[in-house]
Amino acid sequence: MNQKTFSLIAGIIFALVALGHLLRLFQGWTILINGWPVPMWISWIGLIIPAILAVYGLRFGSKP
Repeated sequence: MNQKTFSLIAGIIFALVALGHLLRLFQGWTILINGWPVPMWISWIGLIIPAILAVYGLRFGSKP
């Protein structure tokens, strides 16, 4: 696997993670970890950082 393919696959995975956090924010899903309700503001971080990484990965993976 070359670096271009790796970047494309990583970008897609990061985009899916960002999409999951976006869905949680709009749907209002509750996540419990060992009985602790995870605050919604954590999904904002989980949306922004993977979205930025997805953009860079997809941009690098699509260069000729």
